[in-house]
Parts: sequence; structure tokens; C-alpha cells
Amino acid sequence: MRETADAKEQFLALLQGALADATFARLSLSAPIGSDRTLKSIVIRPVLLRGELKLSFVFRHDTRAITQNFPPEAGCRQIGELIGTQFRTAHLSTTRQTAELEYRAGRAPRLTLGHPVQTKPISLEHDRVKRRALELTAAPWLRDLGVTTAEGKVARGMEGKFKQIHRFIELLQPLFTSAGLLPEPGRQAADAAQGTAGNTGRTSALQVADMGCGKGYLTVATCAWLHQLGVEAAVCGVERRPELVHAGNELARRYHLAGLSFLTGDIASTPLENIDVLIALHACNTATDDAIAKGIEANAALLVVSPCCHQEVRPQLEAPSALRPMAKHGILLERQAELLTDALRGALLEWAGYETRVIEFVATEHTHKNLLLAGIKRPSDVPRAELEKRVRELAAFWNVKHQRLAARLKIDLSCPWSQ
Repeated sequence: MRETADAKEQFLALLQGALADATFARLSLSAPIGSDRTLKSIVIRPVLLRGELKLSFVFRHDTRAITQNFPPEAGCRQIGELIGTQFRTAHLSTTRQTAELEYRAGRAPRLTLGHPVQTKPISLEHDRVKRRALELTAAPWLRDLGVTTAEGKVARGMEGKFKQIHRFIELLQPLFTSAGLLPEPGRQAADAAQGTAGNTGRTSALQVADMGCGKGYLTVATCAWLHQLGVEAAVCGVERRPELVHAGNELARRYHLAGLSFLTGDIASTPLENIDVLIALHACNTATDDAIAKGIEANAALLVVSPCCHQEVRPQLEAPSALRPMAKHGILLERQAELLTDALRGALLEWAGYETRVIEFVATEHTHKNLLLAGIKRPSDVPRAELEKRVRELAAFWNVKHQRLAARLKIDLSCPWSQ
């Protein structure tokens, strides 16, 4: 991880270098902050048009996608203008590494490097088949889960799930690296030469728990991805429905996915010890808080949750006088409850000793429940008392006196702040 004033220049230099040596695969801009509220993201990739290299920009809006092609120099210039002014996050993928540039309020931009998700030569065909971190031909278990057909094509109605799986793996790359669970890209070649690819000095398998895993789409994908990187891992999916647990264990056995297992249990009561990564995607309402608390209690190095169904805080909200015109609209108040709940979770994670990141998980055309909340074990340089004060002040602003994660961490929001 690099956290310097010239992080943007380093990122753009990596992009220009990848274009120069033909290793550039893809660049995405997300977390919009520009004046155009309909523009959600931009995806850029190299294409060959009439024998000339171009950068193809796909501008993804709420209800449409617009494609424009630019010469490399003009494209790079436009990317430089968009980063930090129109979008907070830029993710670069090359055949040598990944790089993520993130702008954070009041802090210097941060550049994080990770392992490549694609190592094969880049195709410059304009209508090429998109390459993924997990190729369909290398993931026959997708058929058993109903994501693909017997012919290896995406099943009808499963396009969103297919994209979700690969987007999730793409997001895990820099998170695992930042948490120290994968080596920096510069070590990868040396590790591979010594036959120790993925080695981070660990003497035991990486322990991953996927809480409330359902059918196990992302549980299996995470295990397969780690094995693809050469990382020894034990990935356990926890699910309360026995029939899904049985099906998951049968799939692991059928495809010889070493280290993959499924366990019957729920998020709140299943004991967890000595885990490195906790995952909980689309756990309803306060189940997300229970999962975060479980990860904190187990001292996990990385927590990755995608919240769903923010019901707990909504009945408590009392808008300050200046915001009462907004509060009379139920849908706006509901959205505010979602934002406040996840903001409180992020602030509580920081209080518990985690660096917090909020990332767009899937495109809004699939679901507006599209945030990924990640916590990396890295204590803040802000005093803990100040972090607790921020939590309490945020809750008090909306008159919230109870929140599940705060209660699990023994922070009583009903009590006034006193230092």
C-alpha cells in the first residue's frame, strides 16, 4: 500500500506503462462525486479499430450505457481529469498486477497494489468475450449451482449472479493484499520461482468463514480463487438450512475442492475462533451486525459484508429541524436510514481497530443494495475516545439510541457522551 501525495501520478504512470507494454486489460472508475447524478461508473478497455489502438470508454448511467472511443493519449488525459473530480475510486487491471486508487475525505489519496486477475495476453477485439478471474471452463461447479449451462454458457436469468461472482472476486484481490493475506505483487515472481506462490510467511491454512452463505455461490468462488492463486485455505460456509449445507458439501466432494466445507448454523450463535477473513453478504437487517461483531471477536484480519434490509434504525429516526422537509417523504427517510446504519457500522469498525472501506459491489441496475463494507485490521491513529465520540454524535444527530452492532460492542448510545 502506498499513501503519498503523488498516488494519482503513480497510478497514471502504471496505466501508461501498461499501455506501452501491451499489458493493460481494464480500468474502472466508480464511487461518483460529479454533478451528473445519473452517471454511476465508467469502464475502459483497449480495442483495435481499423488497425489503430483505441481506449473504449463505456459510460454507465442509470438507464443506459454510452460508448466512446479515444486515442490512448487523449484517453489517458481524460482519465486523469476524471479521477478525484468525478470519481473517488479507480481500479486498474493489467496482466502483471492490479492497482486501486481511492480518495478519502480529509486524507491523501491511497494507492493499493494487488495480484493480477488476468495473466493471459490481452485480446484487442472490439466484441471480444470478456475474460474473468474464474473462467467458465475452469469452474464446472458453476453448472451445479445453476449459474451456467451444460455448454458452459451463462444460464438464462443468472446473468446478474454471474457478474456478482466475478465482481466479488475482483474486489477481494486488493482487500486481501491490504490485509496482509496475500503478498505484494513484487514478491509474486520470486515466490513462483521458488515454488511458494501466495506465500505470506504463514505456517497454517488461511481460515475464511462465509456467514449466511445460502447456496454457496461466493463461498465456492472464494475457495476456487484462492486455490487458483496457490494459497492454502480452509473456507467454511455457514448456513441455517440443512439441505443447502448438504448440497454444498456434496459439491465440494464432487469437484475435489480441498479445504471447502459447509456447516449448519446461524450467524448469531455459530462459534468462530482463529479466523482470518469473515464474509457476510446480504445478511438481513441486524444479522449483518452480528456477523461484524463475530469477526471482531475472532480478531479477523479482514471483514467483508454487504448489508441488506436496514430495518432497525428506521423507526428511531427523528430528523433535525433543517432536515424535516426531507423526513416527510418516506422513501427518502428509508434511504437515510440505510446510509446512517452503514455509516454507524463503518464508524464502529474504526473504533474496534479496523480501517473501513465502502465500495460499490454490483451495478445499480441489478439492485440498489449494492454496497460492500470492508474492514481491514489496522488501528487508527485517532484516539479511541475520539472515535467513540464520533459514533455517539452521529447517532445522536438522528436521535438513534439503539443499534445492534453498538450494543454488541457494549457502546450504549442512549447515554450522553462524556469524556
